[in-house]
Amino acid sequence: MADTVKNNLEPQLNRRGFIKGCTLAAAALGLSDAMIPKVVEAAATAERPRVIWLHFQECTGCTESLLRASHPDIGRLILDIISLDYHETIMAAAGHQAEQNLHDTVDNHPFILVIEGAIPTKDNGIYCKIAGKTAMDILAEVAPKATAIIAIGTCAAFGGIQSAAPNPTGAVGVQDLVSDTPIINIPGCPPNPISFLGTILHYLTFKRFPALDKLNRPLFAYGRRIHDHCERRAHFDEGRFVEQFGDKFHKLGYCLYKVGCKGPETFSNCPVVRFNDVDAWPVSVGHGCIGCTEPNFWDTMTPFYERLPMIKIPATGIVASADKIGKTILAATAVGVGIHGAVGIGRSLIKGKKQTPEA
Repeated sequence: MADTVKNNLEPQLNRRGFIKGCTLAAAALGLSDAMIPKVVEAAATAERPRVIWLHFQECTGCTESLLRASHPDIGRLILDIISLDYHETIMAAAGHQAEQNLHDTVDNHPFILVIEGAIPTKDNGIYCKIAGKTAMDILAEVAPKATAIIAIGTCAAFGGIQSAAPNPTGAVGVQDLVSDTPIINIPGCPPNPISFLGTILHYLTFKRFPALDKLNRPLFAYGRRIHDHCERRAHFDEGRFVEQFGDKFHKLGYCLYKVGCKGPETFSNCPVVRFNDVDAWPVSVGHGCIGCTEPNFWDTMTPFYERLPMIKIPATGIVASADKIGKTILAATAVGVGIHGAVGIGRSLIKGKKQTPEA
């Protein structure tokens, strides 16, 4: 099946693009230049891990994002370094033949299981069926036999929009139903393809999956807040905010916190890796982060265009209200507490005081 898919994606990835892809993944993993040859060697091995990719409650956006990545074409790169034995979206087989592909791999080979989409549990899981079986039944049959599970996308990781209140189908993420197989969550709506690619290449290179956070997300991709490496961070530090979409501050590229950006509460590598080799991500084009890599974001991060009432930023302080930033820093200074979002205003006050002639 993998060969059929590859033939449909001609031309094949050239050596230069292949190495570029491995280098990009190595950089995302935080590996030194000395490790790049080992990553390339691991990716080029003839012993490709078998992968079963299951779709449940989802929009196929994670697959679409993966296949539309470019320069290098990560979709084709993935097909060159793994044996993709089952993938309902792009496989040539259908019906009984497709089901046979699935069971041949599950019963006869070690494999990595990739799951895209949430799993409905209400009414015995009747809201998602494939080949007459519910998603719950398929997961219960396949998951225990997998070497590991990669839950790609927020739906598979945490339930996604399907699990938003009132959650009519009882949708949950993979980790809510599976406990006896290692799970790696790669959330996002959709996640950046490099986060998935980096996870696979880490496994091929080191024979183990990368270090994970408490939500089972790879630390190399989800170890820092978006706010910490956002290109608009300087404006936040200086107290310069967009007041409403389309105003002059929006056009000047000021911080989007006051119009709802959830970057200070969201962990992801979006500002660093960006998407599809066009050097863009939502915040860079003027739309605030909606926190899509976090659990229950449809409930906890909404309304999307209103700022969170209080944002805590470790080791830097608390921004209780962006409207009162100037006044807050004066009060905070009096008690020896620095307020992160007002550093620029504080500096201006200090500078002004130094320039005032002594009486």
